[in-house]
Amino acid sequence: ALRPGAFAGLTGASTPGRGMLALDTSLAWASVLLLAIGLVMVYSASIAMAESSAHTGHRPWYFLLRHGTFVCAGLVAGWVAWQVPVRAWQRLAPWLFLAGIALLALVLVPGIGRSVNGSRRWLPLGLVSFQPSEFMKLAVVLYAASYAVRKAAFLHARQPMRQTLTRGFAPLFATMVAIGALLLLEPDFGAFVVILAIGFAILFLGGLDWRLFAALAALLPFALSAILVAAPYRLQRLTAFLDPWSDPLGKGYQLSHSLIAFGRGELFGVGLGASVEKLLYLPEAHTDFLLAVIAEELGFAGVAVVLALFGWLLFRAWAIGRQAARLDRPFAALTAQGIGVWIGCQAFINIGVNMGVLPTKGLTLPLLSFGGSGIVANCVAVAILLRVDYENRRLLRGYPV
Repeated sequence: ALRPGAFAGLTGASTPGRGMLALDTSLAWASVLLLAIGLVMVYSASIAMAESSAHTGHRPWYFLLRHGTFVCAGLVAGWVAWQVPVRAWQRLAPWLFLAGIALLALVLVPGIGRSVNGSRRWLPLGLVSFQPSEFMKLAVVLYAASYAVRKAAFLHARQPMRQTLTRGFAPLFATMVAIGALLLLEPDFGAFVVILAIGFAILFLGGLDWRLFAALAALLPFALSAILVAAPYRLQRLTAFLDPWSDPLGKGYQLSHSLIAFGRGELFGVGLGASVEKLLYLPEAHTDFLLAVIAEELGFAGVAVVLALFGWLLFRAWAIGRQAARLDRPFAALTAQGIGVWIGCQAFINIGVNMGVLPTKGLTLPLLSFGGSGIVANCVAVAILLRVDYENRRLLRGYPV
C-alpha cells in the first residue's frame, strides 16, 4: 500500500478542456516530426557510404529503404502498444524485465550473438538484427515503475534506514548491477549509463529516501572511474574527448570531424545534401553522429528545431506524469516520467558527444538515427506515453480506463 502523499512531488496537471478524449496531438506531432527529420537526414548522411560499399550493392537508397522499413515497423508496433491498457503493462513489467535479462545473456553466447566492430550487441534475425539493450531500456522503465509502486512503503524516509536499504533499495540495486555486468561484457557502456539513469531516477521520483540517494550519487563517480580504468579503450576515448586536436588522425579523428561539421554549418547550414563530412570522412554519420550532419547541412537553425522538438517531448512526458500522479495513478506517473528520463538522457548524451562536451559513446539519437531496434523501442515508448495521457483524459471526464 502506498502511504498518503508518497507521490505528492509529482502532482499538478493541465486543466481539462475541450476534446479531452483526443490524443495529445502536440506530443504525437513532435514525435512524427522527429521521425520525418530522421528519415530525411539518414538518407542524406548515408548516400556516400551506400554507394561505396559492396555490402549495400552500391545502391544510394539502401539505408533509406531499411530505415523507412524500421520507421513503419515502429509505427505499427506503437499502434499495437497504444491499444494495451496501462494496467496491463504493469502486470507484464516483471515478465518483460526477465525476458530482457535473458536476451542480454543470450547475446553473449558464442555462435548466437553477432559481433560488429568488437562489440557483441546483436541477435541475428534473418534480414535484420535485434539489439536487446534497446528492448531492455523499455523493460527497465516499466519494471522500475512497478517496483517503486510495490515497494513504496519501504522507500521513504519514515522507515528505518536499514529497512529502506534491505527491503526497498537493495533488491533493485542488485538486479541493476547484474544488468550492468551483462552490458559491460558486450561491451555497451552507453546503454549501461542510460539504463542506470532510468532505474535510479524512477526510484528517486518514487520517493526513495534522499539520504540513500545522496550516498549513491556520491559513490557513483568512483564506480564510473573504476569502470574506465578497467578498460584502456575507455580511457583513450576520455583523453581524445579532452583534446581531440592532439591526435586528429588517430584517437580524436571522429570527434574532430564532428566538430568540423558543426563549424561548417554556421547559422543556416551549407544546404540539404551538401555535407562534405558525410563523404566518408565522418564515421557513423547516419547513426551515432547524425546530429553533426544535421548541423552541417541545416546549421544552428536545424539543430535548434531538433532540440525544441525534444524539449517539447520531455515537457509533455513530465506533465503527463504529473497529471497521472494527481489522479492517483503512481505506476502511470512513473512510467511517463521514466520514458522522459530515457529519451532525455540518451538524447543529451548523443548531443553532448556530437558537440564534444562528452566522451564518445555508442548511443544513437532517439527517433532520428538509423537503427531498427532503437526506432521500434522509441515508438513503443511514445505510444505508451500517449496511452497514459489518453487514460488521464478519460478519468478527468469520468470514464473508466
